[in-house]
Amino acid sequence: MKQKLTIVKVGGAVVEDEAQLSQLLADFAAINGPKVLVHGGGRKATKVAAQLGIETQMVEGRRITDAAMLDVVTMVYGGLVNKTIVARLQAIGISAIGLTGADAGIISSVKRPPVVMKSSPTPVDFGFVGDVKSVAADTLGRLIDMGLTPVVAPLTHDGQGHLLNTNADTMASETAKGLAALYDVTLIFAFEKPGVLLNADDDASVIPVISHQDFLAYRADGTISGGMLPKIENALAAVSAGVGRVVITRADAIDGTHGTSIIA
Repeated sequence: MKQKLTIVKVGGAVVEDEAQLSQLLADFAAINGPKVLVHGGGRKATKVAAQLGIETQMVEGRRITDAAMLDVVTMVYGGLVNKTIVARLQAIGISAIGLTGADAGIISSVKRPPVVMKSSPTPVDFGFVGDVKSVAADTLGRLIDMGLTPVVAPLTHDGQGHLLNTNADTMASETAKGLAALYDVTLIFAFEKPGVLLNADDDASVIPVISHQDFLAYRADGTISGGMLPKIENALAAVSAGVGRVVITRADAIDGTHGTSIIA
């Protein structure tokens, strides 16, 4: 029987709210057994970029990462946010180690080619953005078996000496898929809502379970749209690849007892 492992992905909105972050880290520390934390930080990156006079460009909710923005996200994700979380976890008894995909080569990616988008008549070049190619699950597993708790920033590397900005939900899903060969993995996507909502304006309208067929129907009728689409797509990909359990929930419910369960 495989050992249980919990992977929690936390979004930038939670990371930047002191009360929510403190509660999440306390709840994360209380999870029994080995665990991994994957974090975002996009709002902080946007704020720091503005302070530096660097314009943030978004297309359909996705960040264009030119050379200047790559410097910003590297500093913010791999430095400020990552090391702050690591220090906070150390303070509450968790032996955390902060990582990007480049560290020990844990997550490699390929630079995303120009993409055709609904809102653009010509393909959009997202710049230094990476699509995950491989996860060094054995390396991560050795760190976890040493008693360390990886805290993973949403940056990868291309094997040619370049860092690439990478979607944090994808990072969490791909990490879970890789580690599912070694552990019985539960993946929790934690954000500011209590789950996937039937009505975006009603926090009580949580959809308890979503299958692949449900997702197709909800996407077609517009119930699920925007940034929730890639989150559920990543969740479904994880389930299909052997991740034992996937839940989308609020940051104060990472024990997985509430929220939306994603099933095959």
